[in-house]
Amino acid sequence: MSGWRANLHLIKLHRSYAVDEAARTLGVHKNTVLGWTKAGLQTVDNARPKLILGTELRCWLEKKRKASKRPCAPGTLYCFKCRAPKSPALDMVEYKPINCTSGNLMAFCGDCGTTMHRRTRMDAIATVMPNLAVQIRQAKPSIIGRTCPSLNCDKLKDS
Repeated sequence: MSGWRANLHLIKLHRSYAVDEAARTLGVHKNTVLGWTKAGLQTVDNARPKLILGTELRCWLEKKRKASKRPCAPGTLYCFKCRAPKSPALDMVEYKPINCTSGNLMAFCGDCGTTMHRRTRMDAIATVMPNLAVQIRQAKPSIIGRTCPSLNCDKLKDS
């Protein structure tokens, strides 16, 4: 299920699904649902057609989704190449503000060297990145603040 997420709200809790109905509801192949039954998804009984209760299907998919999550501990950012939370190289992190309250933390992975990101609030930087040097990037000046106007104009002024 990498890259794909089932919409669990499409599953009706008080309904039993055949394998092909569950596959059609979630938008997957019926062999995927059969694989889920072999991996531990409970069916009503061993008779044909295999029936799956909606509550069991939703609970099983929620447990599977929760087991695949890897929350970042304080002082770590998620590296997509390593697929795990990692500490930044040289204990250096840069904060780029998005708006007045939140922004992105950026750092390089200590193992593979790729760029890692983590979204956080400005006031939570000290708790998210304890004992690390966090450099806060200032916003770029706006266009209005320029001293010389842009020369990108169609009209020429007569002097």
